Amino acid sequence: MQKKIETVQTLLEALPFIKEFNKEIVVIKYGGSAQESPQLKERFAQDVLLMYLVGIKPVIVHGGGRQINEMLDALSIAPKFIDGQRVTSKEVMRIVEMVLSGEINKEIVSLLNSHGAKAIGISGKDAKFISARAKDFAKWGLTGNITNVDADVITNLIAEKFIPVIAPIADGGEMGHPGFNINADLCASYVAKAIGANKIIFLTDTAGVLNKDKELLSTLNKDEVEILKADGTIHGGMVPKVDACLEAVEGGVLKAHIIDGRVEHSLLLELFTSAGVGTQIVL
Repeated sequence: MQKKIETVQTLLEALPFIKEFNKEIVVIKYGGSAQESPQLKERFAQDVLLMYLVGIKPVIVHGGGRQINEMLDALSIAPKFIDGQRVTSKEVMRIVEMVLSGEINKEIVSLLNSHGAKAIGISGKDAKFISARAKDFAKWGLTGNITNVDADVITNLIAEKFIPVIAPIADGGEMGHPGFNINADLCASYVAKAIGANKIIFLTDTAGVLNKDKELLSTLNKDEVEILKADGTIHGGMVPKVDACLEAVEGGVLKAHIIDGRVEHSLLLELFTSAGVGTQIVL
């Protein structure tokens, strides 16, 4: 009986958060181990379905860098990076789109639907809802910066009870243009801003933002983030993550979260518990 009471207490702890986020949009950047481990994929699908069933409106933006590199390797095409960003030639762009839109996107959609969700996969090319221009064509080729997000495309899908699953590829704006490869973190932030999301959550392979003693920093504001970047505490791959968080909150998203996708049900722990997990970034 005591175990049953504890189960009810857990549900009651979640109740105020369910009420708070009911009918709110939550954008999830899905990547890292959560996107690769079979067990974590199942837990992710369960989390998203539960969010959906209690009235939250999830929108998923996914990456796929490792899978792109694997396909390039299989085709004997050497991946090239400058300043940590992929150089996207026309040849590489074909592979990027094939892997992101044709393989990963459809796998996520199928996984969610198999659990009883109503997911639909799209890329920024669909209805031209994400437009971009070359970041620096001479340097990075078809790696792009987003210039516009047509929010109506996503809000219309949400209104029809779909869970949009978005591949980070933008329309090129010209007939015959292959489009642009977009950083998935920034794509998630731009989408979250455009559709008025309440939260954006980045699933990563780290507990969150850590201080120099490797201790988790549970809450950071913009000024604190800039200080930690300047003294090197935030460095490497965490820099674009926190920049994407700041992009979102400066654009009107209430909170951005960096959480550990290696932890089972980390999405539910972040949304429905008082303590939460990971690092939240606010203005």
